[in-house]
Amino acid sequence: MLKKLKYTCLAALLFGFQNHIVAQEPANDVTTPLHALQPDYPTPYAPPSKVEITKTLDRVYNFLENNTASKLIDSRTNEVVTNLKKLNEHTVFEPGAFRLTSYEWGVTYAGMLHLADATGDKKYSDYTNKRLQLIADITPFYNKKLDKDKNYPSPIKQSLRPHALDDAGAVCAAMIKAKRAGLKVDLQPLIDNFIDYISNKQFRLEDGTLARNRPQPNTLWLDDLFMSVPALAQMGKLTGDFKYYDDAVKQVLQFSERMFDERKGLYMHGWVMSMDYHPQFHWARANGWAVMTLVELLDVLPKEHNGYSQVLSQLCKHIEGLTSYQDGTGFWHQLIDKNDTYLETSATAIYTYAIAKAINNGYIDKLAFSPVALLGWNAVATKVNEKGFVEGTCVGTGMGFDPAFYYYRPINVYAAHGYGPVLLAGSEIINMLNNNEFELNDSALQLKLKK
Repeated sequence: MLKKLKYTCLAALLFGFQNHIVAQEPANDVTTPLHALQPDYPTPYAPPSKVEITKTLDRVYNFLENNTASKLIDSRTNEVVTNLKKLNEHTVFEPGAFRLTSYEWGVTYAGMLHLADATGDKKYSDYTNKRLQLIADITPFYNKKLDKDKNYPSPIKQSLRPHALDDAGAVCAAMIKAKRAGLKVDLQPLIDNFIDYISNKQFRLEDGTLARNRPQPNTLWLDDLFMSVPALAQMGKLTGDFKYYDDAVKQVLQFSERMFDERKGLYMHGWVMSMDYHPQFHWARANGWAVMTLVELLDVLPKEHNGYSQVLSQLCKHIEGLTSYQDGTGFWHQLIDKNDTYLETSATAIYTYAIAKAINNGYIDKLAFSPVALLGWNAVATKVNEKGFVEGTCVGTGMGFDPAFYYYRPINVYAAHGYGPVLLAGSEIINMLNNNEFELNDSALQLKLKK
């Protein structure tokens, strides 16, 4: 009887509690702190930790270490070639997912060096150094062969006989960075060869602006700022010769005069001299190469150089333009000003790197811009999957003058353009976290001011 009474009382209590819930008025501005309700953010909305960032970057590192060649093999037998005095026309790099001498891998080499500097872990710089050493070690043999026969099969022909800025600039800049960081390998013949191509052999307009004759005669590619200027700037730093700085600054100013939209704060992708009207397609990754060029140049350009203030002003205008188009997810769109184009990873990573570096170097207001960089990193991190693949990267892209060309470019996890920028972005965010604290201030991601 007592047991039955207990159950009856419990049922009555539950029934009364349910009736109370039903009778309770809906939450309103008086009964509930509505401002504290949690939004359903599509991207993590909180300051990232250095531990989290490093875990993400380690997934990328492990994938690249296991999927990028670091040895030579004989293509007939697949046996590893260890005696560099016995190279021949059958010698190739071991199979891998990426090319060791492409401009994309120049960015990756630089990203690994930057990550080593940010974390103090030399495994990242070892990734770059052992591959650059391999390239340097086989350079004398293939140079001699190519001098005698320009068609001699060589796994590094692209570097020894460059035919475009893509072949030269990014890898050259990475090699100079490695040399300046203390790599004890004779990279100088390769560096000199690259700089000679950029300075003396690449086609230019009459005013000295670096140009191409594709897809139309006398065409400027925004991408070419990155394929030339950082290498020139690094050469200026390495040698102390201001002629390299002068050329680098000239390229930035003359490209910007023709290709920068002051109203939007964005660059067009291509400029063709013969066009009366210049179509403006603000392709995301090309704008990434441009803003990255500006921070890389300012990083080594002496402040007393007469172009320093102009380059700094251009960087600030571009960053202000870019931040105004950041999507609520933290990403930027494939065509920056077209919200119906897809969200693209490599450009987002490059902008994150450039904005964070500009903050860390004191070029822009960290109170205003650091939330942009943090949100950008949080977005990028969601695209590094458990295997270390970087998802959402647009494949290599030429130049078009209609929207469909850019709207429907494919994305692919083997698009090499995504990996270096992710490493650079994470490294610079780590540097930013080393020197600043961030918090959710009244629910908003902000810099924590010191009291």
